[in-house]
Amino acid sequence: MKASEIREMNLEEMRLKRDELEQEIFNLRFQHEIGQLENPQRMKQIKKDIARLNTIIREVNAKNKAAEE
Repeated sequence: MKASEIREMNLEEMRLKRDELEQEIFNLRFQHEIGQLENPQRMKQIKKDIARLNTIIREVNAKNKAAEE
């Protein structure tokens, strides 16, 4: 997921997407532990997407806070 795609979402959509990815990473970790994970690189990509979402959510919140003041 690219940052430009994330920036097109509204704040609620970003939070929902982050929650979905966190659930997916949980499932992948479970699959990894029992030896059924087919693509271990997917875990790395999801972690990066979650971090990207968190960063942009933080930016939007800071921007909204600055606009209120």
